[in-house]
Amino acid sequence: MEELKVKIKELGKLAAQLSHQSVEVSRINRKQGLDLMRQARDASLQCQALIQELKREVKS
Repeated sequence: MEELKVKIKELGKLAAQLSHQSVEVSRINRKQGLDLMRQARDASLQCQALIQELKREVKS
């Protein structure tokens, strides 16, 4: 369970970093900014899935 919490924290940080980078980069290169935002969304979705998994583990 601790490992899952660490992974959730890492993915959350990664999603935030990628989102911030996408805003900065999109001012210069829109396509690259969109790619970074997609990566941020993917990291966020993975993070949400792990949170659900953690909730299931806690219940059982």
